[in-house]
Formats: sequence, structure tokens, C-alpha cells
Amino acid sequence: MHTTMFAGAAEERATAATAFYVAPDSQAARWVAGNAGDPKAATIKAKIADTPAAVWFAVYDADPSAVTAAVKKVTSSAAQKNRTAVLVPYMIPNRDCGSHSAGGAPDFAAYATWMDAFAAGLGEREVYVLMEPDSLAQAASCNSTDKDKRLAALADAGAKVKEANPRARVYYDAGHSGWPVKAADLKGAGILTHGDGLVSNVSNYRSTQEEVTYGKGLLRDLGSPAHLGLVVDTSRNGNGPAPDAQWCDPAGRALGATPTTATGDPAVDAFLWVKLPGEADGCISGAGQFVPERAFDLAAAAGTGSAPDDGAVESVPPTEKPSPPASQDPSPQPERPDSGPTPKPGTGTPASCTADFSVTNSWNHGYRADVTLKNGSKALDSWKVEWTLPPGQRLVNAWNVMTEQDGAIVRGTNAPYNGEVKPGGTLSLGFVAEGERAAVPKFTLNGATCAPSK
Repeated sequence: MHTTMFAGAAEERATAATAFYVAPDSQAARWVAGNAGDPKAATIKAKIADTPAAVWFAVYDADPSAVTAAVKKVTSSAAQKNRTAVLVPYMIPNRDCGSHSAGGAPDFAAYATWMDAFAAGLGEREVYVLMEPDSLAQAASCNSTDKDKRLAALADAGAKVKEANPRARVYYDAGHSGWPVKAADLKGAGILTHGDGLVSNVSNYRSTQEEVTYGKGLLRDLGSPAHLGLVVDTSRNGNGPAPDAQWCDPAGRALGATPTTATGDPAVDAFLWVKLPGEADGCISGAGQFVPERAFDLAAAAGTGSAPDDGAVESVPPTEKPSPPASQDPSPQPERPDSGPTPKPGTGTPASCTADFSVTNSWNHGYRADVTLKNGSKALDSWKVEWTLPPGQRLVNAWNVMTEQDGAIVRGTNAPYNGEVKPGGTLSLGFVAEGERAAVPKFTLNGATCAPSK
């Protein structure tokens, strides 16, 4: 009965393949335009910048006319090119209930005004609106009062979008297979009355087949409504999740299936690139910042297991957990540009060193820290750094430094691209740690103790 109920709605959804919009001013596109001579540029352009991806609206502006204009700029450009835009409003108050991505509108009244302005820019053509990633997956982290307000705000947001543009396709946050949402919360958020389906795996790395299995199970929990389908973020899931389940900028990942509505499964409306490849999760750089080295790594590894033939997903029973099949992409893999010889760790001793340590985000039992070390009067051709974490803390991830933890001691060496430090120059690194933040750690650079800068 489940398949039969989907058939009519799926046939209506699949009457024509959808051509999605490529934003000309994405961070990847801007980097390529400004770095044409970089050996990574051609690969990043071909594999990422020229591929359709979502446009996020994540910076709060209290001026409704500015919000409407920003949305209309995208939808109008897409209309001129006869393409379908994919938009991500990411503005719900206290986005993830105090976890890693604080921000959004200052309160729910401001959010309602912002959503009115967002919806006013949607135009009349088909547009995909992927509603508030994190908003439902993080709902359990909110207290009951905030959660009820959040669900009501999401229901109101879906209604505003549909009223402004009945052709808009609204997909609600489904977390992912390792971080599921509750059917009751989806109902409270208005999915049955204002939604076209679920979007899963946003900014994560779970395999496509696993997400389809998860999504189908969630649709059954919702009563198998015929008008609801699935969307999966495949932007970085070509190799599936990291072996250690690391979610924050794990190495060794790959681009997944390119955006399409030709999914081969009547329950799956589209594979989309929601999180933009090369934009950091918050560990190798600030969340949302474009890191060309990571973009190139994802592109160079593309085609190693993103989806079955033609992007189709096999229908599997919910109790099975299939392995991602090998890719059929015959295109040659790009060669990695020469980054020079691997540096020897820590050659040269600085005459002096100062350290600037700041915690840029914190949450229950964890924090993110950014560190700037200033070199003394002697040039370094490579470096090593060391610091000691307080008892009970564990290093989760680090960026701009290759690290290992031995008990409480963290030792790191430069990456191939940042080994040279001029006299008086600085090097920047950062890390995420679990555990309660305590005293500021002391750093050494090539064996020299770094005095606090203030």
C-alpha cells in the first residue's frame, strides 16, 4: 500500500526533469575567479562551482525590503536562466538550541516578520525551500516552551511560503539516519499541511541509500502521505561517513551524486547539494568559510561510491543497511597539484613567541578555540606546536595543524601549505575539544614557550 500511495504523487513529481540553478556568486565561484592561476582552480570550477547548489539565507537583516530583495535576486536570476532555485532559510531563533550554530532571528516575532519578507521574494515559478536545517533534529535540546514555539514558528513559515508561492516545494528538516527526528515533531511543524516532504543529511556525510531507507521509514511513521517525498543532501557523501563518525570536517570524504530529480525511486524527489562543498563545518576553519584545499580534496576524490547507476537508489527494506555501491563515473580523477616536499617537523627555533588564545564558541561539555602564534625574529621553514589540555578534555578536531593527542598533551606539526613563518609573522590554528573549559593552555612553538599576548 505504501508504494501504491506514492505512485500518483511520484508520477506527478517526475513528469519532467528539473534543471537546478547555479549561483554565479557562490564562494567557490568567487574563489575560482580570483585565483585563476592556482592549480586547484580548474578542478574546483568544473566539479563544484559549476554544479547547482542551494543558496543559504543565514545572516539576519531586520529590514524586510532587504530580505525580499536578496531572495528575489536569486529567484529572478534563476527564472531568467529557466532554472529552479534551491533556497535554505536558516534563521529560526537559537538555531540549534545553544549547540554549535548559535544565531538566527532575535526572537520568534522577528522571525515571523523575516519569513514574511523571505516569502515575498519567491516569485511565481517552482522553487525548492529547504526549511531550517537543525531546527527539528535539535528540537530535543530545547526546553519544552521553546520547542513548542519553534514548531509553531515552522508551521507558520511553511504556510507563509505556500501562500506567497503555491508552486514552492517545502521540505522539512529530517536530521539524518544517525540523528533522527520524530514524526510527532514534523507534524507539529506543519509538514502534513504545508510540506512537500523531508530533507535529510544536510551538511552530513551519510550514504544516499542509508538516508533513503531512513526517510522512507519516517514517511511511514507519518502515515505514508502520498504528497510527501524525500530529498537527500548528496554534496559530500560520496565516500559515506568517516570511519570514526566524525561529523566536523572529516578528511577523506568525496563529492556525492550531482543534483537531479531523476533519482530512480518514486519516493525520492531529488538529490541536491545543500551544504556547499568546500565550505567548512567549523573545524578546519570558521563555519561556512570556503577552504580551497578541502574543496579540491572533495573534488579529487569524487566518484568513489556516491550512488548506483544513473543516480538511482535501490529500494531496500528498512531493516537492511546497504553498503554504498561503486560509482560508474568513467571520468579520470584530477591530479593533485604539487604541494612541494613534505616538511620536516619543527626545523628552526624561534627567538621568542607569543600566543593569542580565544574561545569563539562554547556549549555544554565542549568548546571551539582559535589560536594565533606570533613568531620571533628567526624565520621558520616548518614548525611543531604543543599544548596541554586540562584533565578530562579530549581533542575532537583541529585545523591548519596536523595533531595527535598523548594523554593530556597535544602535539601538532604544520600542514604542507603553511610551514614557512617569517620573522615576526604569525601562524593560525584552531581546535574543538570536549570537556569543561578551564585555564588557558600554554603553547610552545618549536620548543620555545609562547608568552600570552595579553
